[in-house]
Amino acid sequence: MRVLLAGLLLLVTPGMAAAQARGLPLAYGGSAGQVVTVVVGAPGATTGTLTGWRRTATGWVAEVGPVSAFVGKAGVGQASEGSTKTPVGVWGLTEAFGHRPGNGTRVPYKQVDTWDWWVSDVGSAHYNKPYRCAPGSCPFNEGAGENLGKVGYAYDRAVVMDYNRAPVVRGAGSAFFLHVSTGRPTAGCVSVPAPALDAVLAWLDPAARPVINVGVG
Repeated sequence: MRVLLAGLLLLVTPGMAAAQARGLPLAYGGSAGQVVTVVVGAPGATTGTLTGWRRTATGWVAEVGPVSAFVGKAGVGQASEGSTKTPVGVWGLTEAFGHRPGNGTRVPYKQVDTWDWWVSDVGSAHYNKPYRCAPGSCPFNEGAGENLGKVGYAYDRAVVMDYNRAPVVRGAGSAFFLHVSTGRPTAGCVSVPAPALDAVLAWLDPAARPVINVGVG
């Protein structure tokens, strides 16, 4: 099986595929046609492996990766506001954003600037939602959110993880993304090198109802 990852041709043998797929059919029973798995070796681990899988008539096929990924500084588990855990579970991948233009991704993509925020103010009705307003004029505590345009290259491009979005539970955690790696564990997001993220974005197909599946394996 050959996988093209941002100019690198990776050979995924049946044995590798079987090893990487361990737990995927058990942990994921939904109907999505694309699944991005993020597998860590223990709940407190801060690194793992990301693989993009496509459902076929005969089973799951690895089409992106595997590639090393960082997760939260506190590992994976039950997320909450202020923690640094990456939430375990299955979440939709329905939109993306970044400082740079989209790379042809079919997922709805927004190029952001310093007027774009992700709200983490638990007292705000806009909690865990994107919001656009001029700095200093926003209807929420700007210090308790992220100005997406001011974050460094980590947000050159990013995919939103739909954790705690429908419905939104205040305090359950906000602003979880799959973004460009900075070479260290995250505040709760998943990060991979820029070429791998671009490969994921180019691969994602909204018609396949893509999800990300984070867990221990």
